Amino acid sequence: QVQLVESGGGLVQAGGSLRLSCAASGRTFSMDTMGWFRQAPGKEREFVAAVSWSDGSTSYPDSVKGRFTISRGNAKNTVYLQMNSLTPEDTAVYYCAARRGAVQITWLSYDVWGQGTQVTVSS
Repeated sequence: QVQLVESGGGLVQAGGSLRLSCAASGRTFSMDTMGWFRQAPGKEREFVAAVSWSDGSTSYPDSVKGRFTISRGNAKNTVYLQMNSLTPEDTAVYYCAARRGAVQITWLSYDVWGQGTQVTVSS
């Protein structure tokens, strides 16, 4: 049993920064990969970032590469998403997710999801 809870969302001006947190509880040792996805109104769920607990390898789409950074807490109970140079196109509900196995970029591959946290970027 694994539970994920996101926090850190809010309203920020274009060009600003936010750091999202994902707190994990339960049998977190059973999960190998942590990821972030986002979903804007009327749009499909989009991959944002992922990290492997085993070797720290990361993956990002071109839309956020160089602006967003995913990182792990040492206790394997927290993952962060540092978001810099935000634009209105980053506005979405951001979800933390976990999966058994290697890093993947499709939401269909993830087993556990948090409740989401709203990020709104004003122009």
